[in-house]
Amino acid sequence: MMSDHPLLSRTPSDRARLLSIARGPAPARGSKTAAKIGAVVIAAGLGWAAPSAAAPDPQIASVVAKEKDPLLATLKELVSIESGSRDLEGLDRLANLIAGKLKTLGAEVELIEPGSAASPDVYRMEDTPAKIGKMVKGTFKGTGKARVMLIAHMDTVYQKGMLEKQPFRIDGDKAYGLGISDDKQGIAVILHAISTLKQLDFKEFGTLTVLINGDEEISSPGSRALITKLAGEHDAVLSHEAAPLDDKLSLATAGIGSVVLKVQGKASHAGSAPERGVNALYELSHQILQMRDLSDQSTGVKLNWTVAQAGTNRNVIPAEATASADVRVIKVADFDGVEAKVRERIRKQLIPDAKVEMKFERRRPPLESTEASMALAKHSQSIYNEMGRKLGADAKVAGGGTDAAFAGLKTKAAVVERFGLQGFGAHSADAEYVLTGSIEPRLYLVSRLVMDISRGKLPIAAAGGQ
Repeated sequence: MMSDHPLLSRTPSDRARLLSIARGPAPARGSKTAAKIGAVVIAAGLGWAAPSAAAPDPQIASVVAKEKDPLLATLKELVSIESGSRDLEGLDRLANLIAGKLKTLGAEVELIEPGSAASPDVYRMEDTPAKIGKMVKGTFKGTGKARVMLIAHMDTVYQKGMLEKQPFRIDGDKAYGLGISDDKQGIAVILHAISTLKQLDFKEFGTLTVLINGDEEISSPGSRALITKLAGEHDAVLSHEAAPLDDKLSLATAGIGSVVLKVQGKASHAGSAPERGVNALYELSHQILQMRDLSDQSTGVKLNWTVAQAGTNRNVIPAEATASADVRVIKVADFDGVEAKVRERIRKQLIPDAKVEMKFERRRPPLESTEASMALAKHSQSIYNEMGRKLGADAKVAGGGTDAAFAGLKTKAAVVERFGLQGFGAHSADAEYVLTGSIEPRLYLVSRLVMDISRGKLPIAAAGGQ
């Protein structure tokens, strides 16, 4: 978005001339006027318009400006390691890289295996692999009381071998790469926000926890329980999925579920003895049709049948048939209602001899907005105002499910999504990028939020826990 600020709407030479005019005679060093001018100069150098009511903290802004190139270098490292959700070798390499960076920043680091004593609960679904990628947990101890958690994920949807044709590259104001938006930028923002705090020698938090998981793209079967548990021990959770190009935070997201129907019938010759068979396809079709009305616009519940398979040969009565439906809800409690209705419907069969089985999966809960989350979002907007930028944030359900929903499942603490860079093209083969111009604003935002939460400037620090 183009700015109408008088400094940002002109060329660099024009801005320098206007600043010179605005300054007038040079003020004495150390005066309040000099400090104000310094803040304006830093803001202009970062490409931010300093509003009349406030300006970016010059010390934070100065550190953040120096972090842009190192963050891009980190992004290149992260993107250059392939890490599909089922690529255990790649996930291990990436986990070790992230762990090393957190240790360098001063964290106590754990590599946590899903299903181990540190994280024993694994929620297995139809597509859950036998072995799941590790989590990286980093813990920083400070001198205060506030507890802040930063989360992102390292796995991608891409198949191994695609990196060769889509390496990291920068083109103008865009940095491209597989998984760069979803969600390797989130890892980079977390690492360099912590680096910013370290350079500022800021330790006023009580605990700053980082959790990076490797199974988000397959609905977080191995990490969901730990995310929920740790979130309940913190006062605020900042999740770092990419922000959209119109730059908004998410306070609420849809919950994702699925219905899987399996019908067992009996095969027979379709031409000479169809009456001896039990047609699984007929029964499946009946089940799908009698559940076509379970969506409810008034509550936001959606159930849509999307995949079906039956039969092996044209001339054989199908003995097996399966179908899957996509389920969306905006409240956690709605999952129970949908499941109960489906179980009630399948009791009514077209063919009594067919066997109908149903599995209902809660793949990801919705993130429901809370007062604490709204307070955190409002404070984030005020920080963006310091930079002359607008930040969207509302409680309207937006986008697909994220790990922030697991974080918000059993806590009253603030949980807000999309603190990552502005990005586009997630899950595409050749169009995934982040805007490099969003690096400094987002680093400033995350760093300031950790500092302000730690200093008790938000009415959320006492809201943590369950």
